[in-house]
Amino acid sequence: MLKNGRLPIAKIVSKSVKLDSGISGAFVRGYVSHTQSKQSTIAIPPAQVGEKLAPPSAGAFLKPLSTKELLSLGAIGCATINDKVLNSVIKVFPYVPSSVVKMFVSSLYCGGDNIMEAREKGKMLRGRGINNMMLSLTIEDCEGIKNIDINYIVEETIRSLHEVLKPNMEEQLSVAEDVNVIPPGYLALKPSALVSNPSDVLKNFMAPEWREKSDELVENCSRITEEVFRLNQEFAKRYPDRKAPFFVSTIDAEKYISQEPGVRELQRILFAKYNPRSSRMVSCIGTWQLYLRDSAAELELQRERAQREGYRLGLKLVRGAYLHSEPNRDIIFPSKEATDENFNDVMVKVIQDLLVRGEDSVYGHMVVASHNYHSQMLATMLLVSSDGSYGKANVVLAQLLGMSDNVTHDLIYNHGAKNIIKYVPWGPPEETKDYLLRRLQENGDAMKSESGWPLVKQVAKTLLHL
Repeated sequence: MLKNGRLPIAKIVSKSVKLDSGISGAFVRGYVSHTQSKQSTIAIPPAQVGEKLAPPSAGAFLKPLSTKELLSLGAIGCATINDKVLNSVIKVFPYVPSSVVKMFVSSLYCGGDNIMEAREKGKMLRGRGINNMMLSLTIEDCEGIKNIDINYIVEETIRSLHEVLKPNMEEQLSVAEDVNVIPPGYLALKPSALVSNPSDVLKNFMAPEWREKSDELVENCSRITEEVFRLNQEFAKRYPDRKAPFFVSTIDAEKYISQEPGVRELQRILFAKYNPRSSRMVSCIGTWQLYLRDSAAELELQRERAQREGYRLGLKLVRGAYLHSEPNRDIIFPSKEATDENFNDVMVKVIQDLLVRGEDSVYGHMVVASHNYHSQMLATMLLVSSDGSYGKANVVLAQLLGMSDNVTHDLIYNHGAKNIIKYVPWGPPEETKDYLLRRLQENGDAMKSESGWPLVKQVAKTLLHL
């Protein structure tokens, strides 16, 4: 039975429980509650779900790591033992030589300095069951003070598509029994790296006097996405049974003052151009930050517009990349629980639509970018009984390289998830060092919760084979 064109959550999840005996049925029942109507259900806040399912320990994912990786993780654990130590590390980090950072930290969280190292990182991830990446060339200039070579960034990004993501995909397709279990390869595009004076351009994106600079940003993003689109069409002819895109251009999030209207309108322009309903697959997705109070309503407005104008949306869902640095706290949900509820509600709604409508869904593709175990497990359970469907092929789970590896390992080896990627930053050491500092600042709480003293103890046990 359909409710407003969507399958009730209980219908999907009940099938998932039968097929995945390793998942607690209590977790599912905690998320779904029947109303008096037999055709509709309501979601219980995810905070209640969180009480029923603890994240996996770090022990299992540490076993395959090298001694160097284990020692580096031990150092990360020591740096995140408590707030005082973490804050001290953040203050000192800018003064640590890049060579030291690369030796002890970068290999865990970054894909390397160049194309060759990024490609090797992809092979390493495949050996651990992670079959694709979202590559991000970490050169950006949010404040417009670096005088970066934008044309170089565009050309290197396109080069990484051809020399990293394309061979990575071809090698897997050539031996795959099912071409739909391999997730796409993604390119992350930072608007703040693709136009000079980006903050002002994005804030004034719709203003006539800024039209030339806005068009320049659209053109630079289009040069990359056009190549993605062309490769998708080429590969689709070779692999006609493929339901998901082979490659995807991803517009990364910016701070709210730049996100609205600049990044949002940039995404819409690219969707309309590269995600036409006439194409079997999308070639571009954008980022929705679901810690924002208006995010669900804004997404619905975008869905309605896409429906009217004949193109598909592509989504990367995140809780929020700028929680600590956002000055206007009124635009953010007041609690983690409220953010979790919004994230899960939007995620479930999109998954339902993709599973029920298939190729008729306005949501062409979604990446669930989260370190939250409960969200990732919920998505996995909703999809587990839908093998071979358009919907399942177009929902991909993602985490940052080096973060939530216990979650990634658990989903792959205990729940059979194949639709998993890692966000892999790469580029010059000074730039990746800036990226690592931002991760400490913005993801420090998450790093502390999954690292700290427990990680130090697990690393020691692994090294000592205890």
